[in-house]
Amino acid sequence: MPVVASYCTTFLKPEMLHIYRQVTGLRTFGTFVMTKERQCPDRFPFDAIEVLPRPRIHFLARFHKKYLRRMEPVFYRGEYDQLAAVLARRHADLLHVYFGHTGVHLLPFIRNWSGPALVSFHGMDIMSRAREPGYDARMRELLGLLPMVLARSESLARRLAALGCDPAKIRINRTGIPLDDFPFRERTAPADGAWRLVQASRLIEKKGLDDALHAFAGFRSVHPLAQLTIAGDGPQRGELEALALQLGIADAVAFPGFQSQQELRALFERSHFFLHPSRMTGAQDQEGVPNSMLEAMAAGLPVVATRHGGIPEAVTHGVEGLLTAERDWDGLRDSLLTLSADPARCMEMGRAASESVRAKFEQGASIAALEGFYSELIESHRRNASR
Repeated sequence: MPVVASYCTTFLKPEMLHIYRQVTGLRTFGTFVMTKERQCPDRFPFDAIEVLPRPRIHFLARFHKKYLRRMEPVFYRGEYDQLAAVLARRHADLLHVYFGHTGVHLLPFIRNWSGPALVSFHGMDIMSRAREPGYDARMRELLGLLPMVLARSESLARRLAALGCDPAKIRINRTGIPLDDFPFRERTAPADGAWRLVQASRLIEKKGLDDALHAFAGFRSVHPLAQLTIAGDGPQRGELEALALQLGIADAVAFPGFQSQQELRALFERSHFFLHPSRMTGAQDQEGVPNSMLEAMAAGLPVVATRHGGIPEAVTHGVEGLLTAERDWDGLRDSLLTLSADPARCMEMGRAASESVRAKFEQGASIAALEGFYSELIESHRRNASR
């Protein structure tokens, strides 16, 4: 069985469930993880992990490599030798680097290692870093050097191509959903107008959570018993709680923090709409296809979201949900009111959402596609090496 080395700087932050599913879901490839920091072992149990300690290197050797030979940090810090040793000991056939900025950091290693490597892009890792001298140039070099690049959505693939990546190298690497964990449930409209809305995400700018609160405030003025749950955590939590208070909806908005898969499934089952008004940030951070949205769709929730990133690749306006422009509070509110005014259409969209996810984002099919990309790259590398 061929072996892929999965490199992720932190394995894993709470919001990285999609990576855990991918790494642990491989069936025709063996795998192990290389990481600098192990996090959340209870949430993400996995044994085949190489936690890379800070390499030890003699001061004079470091000085010689850094100042006399002008070598790059991966070399003079000892990372190259450390990674090469682990890959050799583990008999890795392929290196999969998670996130574009990590690929930029490892560019000197990828440039010099004899084996094939690919990098997967997930959203924020495609951002420009104009304040970091040389970063954007290294990103372009990385995209030119790699024989294969993975993108979570067509929209990210287009941005990679705009950065100079050959479109022929790009493969769409959709992160699949374990459908058994989010079974479809038929819903009925609440007789008293007590609609239950949910958004599940990190509490960060690109998720458009302030837009969600403004839209919900407008919706609640028509349906005063409506409730919104914002599941997740992040740096914006305090300001979002303050905004809910300012808008007079604090008693109708819950912030339960990160939820387990069981808790999230239960939350979806008692909800009626999934809200996800993502938007592009000033730093050009964008979504791929949000995993929480796919999970909610699998459970039968119609989506009210924005035409942003990879969202339209999963949600067709008027079929699985309703889409508006980014930052359009009134449009979001009106979409919610449209659905609540036509419960039959709302339930029809929920069924369509579940069927669509089952057809396009089932985990087993996504894993099979990924392993197909791995096999393609290994075979291409062998052919090129034999010439």
